[in-house]
Amino acid sequence: MSGEKLSFVASRADQATASFDKLSNMYGNVALEDADIIVALGGDGLMLETLHSTQHLPTPVYGMNCGSVGFLMNAYAEDDLITRLAEAEEAVIHPLKMQAHCGDGTDITALAINEVSMLRQGPQAAKLRISVDGRERLSELVCDGALVSTPAGSTAYNYSAHGPILPIGADILALTAVAAFRPRRWRGALLPMSARVRFDVLEPEKRPVAAVADGKEAQDVLWVEIFNEPGVSHRILFDPGHGLEERLIREQFV
Repeated sequence: MSGEKLSFVASRADQATASFDKLSNMYGNVALEDADIIVALGGDGLMLETLHSTQHLPTPVYGMNCGSVGFLMNAYAEDDLITRLAEAEEAVIHPLKMQAHCGDGTDITALAINEVSMLRQGPQAAKLRISVDGRERLSELVCDGALVSTPAGSTAYNYSAHGPILPIGADILALTAVAAFRPRRWRGALLPMSARVRFDVLEPEKRPVAAVADGKEAQDVLWVEIFNEPGVSHRILFDPGHGLEERLIREQFV
């Protein structure tokens, strides 16, 4: 492991940039394309950004928390990094793919590691029709929004919207409403990973809706389709005993 080439990336936070300089001097820093392991310094936002920007590379990413949340990150430490990387556990996750058709006729495609969200853009609640695998399942959901989450993203926005935490190995997606008004008691659904979810926006001129995939936004959407993209794999490294499976279980007992 001593011969492994590392590439460091960092967020703009002061702690992250200072750590970038120090660790680069300690361990060396090669270009992303030449690295055996990418070390991301920041929070979960930086980790998601790094995974998206390097998805064309087979290189695993090891995060160290220099941010606030750090669910996808390991504890920060400067010493023994090479040993930690040698002992790290790997999790392989696949993103969701969003295909959105907008009111101006444009089509927007994006990948989401955590979730794809439908969010109202104006003061009035959104009205959505939900279909799964071509079959209408809910003719009208009046809400602030709705989302489809992966297991890896189930503790993020999905959990804040009172959606379920999903085990990392489960072939399940969470479909969760955000502040549902009608049906008032509808809390969402659990769907197979192979499901293709479609949201049609009802009354789009009066009740505009945006679709967001890990920060990439499509405004004034008319319909959105969401499905798993197994052709894209993200490799994330965690310290032993602190992998995604353990983190997802632990989060349910906080």
